[in-house]
Amino acid sequence: MKHSTSSSISISLAFVILTLAVATASAAAMAGAADERVANYLVYVDPAPPGVDCQTHQLGILAAALGSEEKAKASIVYNYKNVVSGFSARLTPSELEAVKKQPQVNRVMPSATLQLMSSNFEDVS
Repeated sequence: MKHSTSSSISISLAFVILTLAVATASAAAMAGAADERVANYLVYVDPAPPGVDCQTHQLGILAAALGSEEKAKASIVYNYKNVVSGFSARLTPSELEAVKKQPQVNRVMPSATLQLMSSNFEDVS
């Protein structure tokens, strides 16, 4: 009987070690995926030169950072041109760092949606 108990413990120990190895590998893979999470950012850039379309100018800046026009088109959410020169884009942390390094980029901020706390406004006059 001792032999089967010892064998049973060895199998159980091997199972625990295998389970820990799989869990560790999964955690490492998830950590890598978390590093590449996508978020929206507002990117303020220099105005387009005279005679250059604003969207084309902004797309060129993003394409230079991301490595291709296709990636830039896929990540851009909106172009701003009337009050400010810039765009919003969905970027991973590594793409964000590449965008920040572009010489035409003035500022990058996380995009935020603000909600009105109350719709009850009183006249205080």
